Amino acid sequence: MRLAPPLQGGFRKAMTDFIFNGFFIPKSWKVRYLCNSTHKSGQYFSEPERFDPSRYEGGGPPPYTFVPFGGGPRICLVKEYAQLEILVFMHHLVERFRFQKLIPDEKIVVDPMLIPAKGLLVRLFPHKG
Repeated sequence: MRLAPPLQGGFRKAMTDFIFNGFFIPKSWKVRYLCNSTHKSGQYFSEPERFDPSRYEGGGPPPYTFVPFGGGPRICLVKEYAQLEILVFMHHLVERFRFQKLIPDEKIVVDPMLIPAKGLLVRLFPHKG
């Protein structure tokens, strides 16, 4: 979800006038944030393009650097349920199958969600016994 978040970001309404990186943002303007601005930042994640689940052990990443479900008071209502569903689904898949990616260097395209360019072809091999 860090390398390929289901949504690329979201919108928020500016509650007051403010200046961000030299740009004036008036009150009530819609501001768009992009998850990748922190998800793939070397400032927050060493080797940001590498898949490494161990980086979430212990305290995990700094607040608001990993936001696939948004954050703050408008965080996704079903975040915990979605994470549990993903965990259970992945557990059953990994427990039963070995995976082989058929196009190892397949590119990811944005349309508007991230999708594998050729459909992410995978061959499943049942575990023996």
